[in-house]
Amino acid sequence: MSDKAVLLANLGSPEAPEAGAVRSYLNQFLMDPYVIQLPWPLRRLIVSLFVLPRRPAQSAHAYASVWREDGSPLVALSQQLLAALQPQVNVPVALAMRYGQPSIESELLKLAQNPALREVLFIPLYPHYADSTVTTSVEEVKRVVLKHKLNIRIKVLEPFYQHPNYIQALVATAQPYMADKKYDHILFSYHGLPESHLKVADPTLKHCLQVANCCEQPSEAHASCYRHQVFKTTQHFVELAGLQEGEYSQAFQSRLGRNKWLEPSTENSLRELAAKGVKNLLVICPAFVTDCLETLEEIEMQGAELFKEAGGESLTLIPCLNSHPEWVKLLVSWCNDFTNILAAKNL
Repeated sequence: MSDKAVLLANLGSPEAPEAGAVRSYLNQFLMDPYVIQLPWPLRRLIVSLFVLPRRPAQSAHAYASVWREDGSPLVALSQQLLAALQPQVNVPVALAMRYGQPSIESELLKLAQNPALREVLFIPLYPHYADSTVTTSVEEVKRVVLKHKLNIRIKVLEPFYQHPNYIQALVATAQPYMADKKYDHILFSYHGLPESHLKVADPTLKHCLQVANCCEQPSEAHASCYRHQVFKTTQHFVELAGLQEGEYSQAFQSRLGRNKWLEPSTENSLRELAAKGVKNLLVICPAFVTDCLETLEEIEMQGAELFKEAGGESLTLIPCLNSHPEWVKLLVSWCNDFTNILAAKNL
């Protein structure tokens, strides 16, 4: 038996496209203090009074529009990735979701049934750092290890937003859609964050969004700055793909609540691009490694409709990495030699 294993983790999904299942999922997700960064009583009040009464039914309808025969797109496509990965890896690999099933706790305990297990490489499937994705996943791993007194070392893969092979995989995924040059513009749409999350994650407490051109000024804050990291992903993609200034732009999607979020919003960008005469638009979502509600419904359906209403003709979603061979190849390299991964830390 191997003394090592790998645990992949993504965000998660409701168990069914039904209001009850979505309500349970949203309650778990939004009550996470790393997602809504408020004291428990305020978080409970907001979620119970302003989210759970109406949003589950709305979200269930959205999930139903993208639901597959084999279930949630996020979970099903993640399982396809696992199936492509495991035969090429010389250690056991498991897949977990931060919210919903299969849970981090259940999958970590399954791996720990191997009495020889001494080390687990934990790979949060988020290219960019955010407390609401990376930190909450890592903290859940810590909780499980302490609760069950697991005698294993956990090594966490650091955000890989500018890893050359990640950028190469992104470009390889996009290349078939870019090759015929039948598009006018490429929009990089990243998941949004409240600006307050960036300030909380800033270890200096005085750099992020407080210094002019903060993402371009050297700072230790960049190691935990989502905004800086997505800018870097776009920059490296543009350089490798040979895009020219004016051929692309960047925006942030999936706003929730009334707090000030990162701008520009994808919604406004779609309208503005159409108003400027862009007719055929490509959209890529590098913050997601797996297609999900936010790409398939929010961009490919709602975004396309909005873009056409504003005067555009076609919006084409470039698929996420999913189980693209270049992405699988990169994951295989990490899984097979994770003792030598430089961009990883021990818990």
